[in-house]
Amino acid sequence: MRKVFPGIILALILIITSSPAAYAANNQIKIDGVAIASDVKPEMKNNRTMVPLRTISKNLGAKVEWSNSEVTLTKNKMKVTLKPNSSTAVKNGEKVQLDVKPYVKNNRVIVPLRFIAETFGCKVNYSNSTVTVETSPLVIDNVQVKALQHEYHMTMGGVVQQINGNAYNEAIYNSFIENKGIKVDAPAKYSWSVHDSEPGSYYKGGQFDFLDEKGNSVKRFDIYTLVRFGDPDVLIYDASEEQWYLFNVTARDSINQLINTTSINGFLTVISNTVV
Repeated sequence: MRKVFPGIILALILIITSSPAAYAANNQIKIDGVAIASDVKPEMKNNRTMVPLRTISKNLGAKVEWSNSEVTLTKNKMKVTLKPNSSTAVKNGEKVQLDVKPYVKNNRVIVPLRFIAETFGCKVNYSNSTVTVETSPLVIDNVQVKALQHEYHMTMGGVVQQINGNAYNEAIYNSFIENKGIKVDAPAKYSWSVHDSEPGSYYKGGQFDFLDEKGNSVKRFDIYTLVRFGDPDVLIYDASEEQWYLFNVTARDSINQLINTTSINGFLTVISNTVV
């Protein structure tokens, strides 16, 4: 009996540690090399990695909308509709069968990772309990963007930081392009200083350089906000074209929110910080 018990115990340990639940508990998901944090851990169901819908879609750059108990994800020209407890999804109008039905857990919709990732053109790999998702890089003028460099200044000093998440870089770039207004003349006075009190002055709230593999700027936008008295409130300068355009407060705030999200989710790296 003394020889039997250790063997039984070892067998039980092997069964427990090799179970789907144990695998999921140790499983890690990385998108573009960044480990993704979520209040609901990924889990295995029918040999498929299941993840929270909003967490994965947000980090892949897909927009999420709910209607009549269905959820629709959109990004660029792809649109996919899912429904909890249904094995049928709709991709650009065509029905497809899912290996695992989406379901609700802890008030979160849980979906099959591979289906969502591959639907939006991403590559999925499994290695050593790590699920790696590689998204498609942003391409500007036939040049792949490696990172987005963002610079801003405070009263004393400034910060230079880089964003390496492809989906976030694409979303920020699209926000510039889609919200670019009509061409305008350069304002009479503009600078990095927010303390310029002269009416009609603009301060540079941020510089955005989309960098290639060698660190060269492929495209650059500067956001300028009116200090006091005048119109319009926000302008952007397209450095590649050497041209000023109307912009809007909503787009500016949306870009700032995206940058805050990249910081929270681990896609942002501070290169230098000289703020006193």
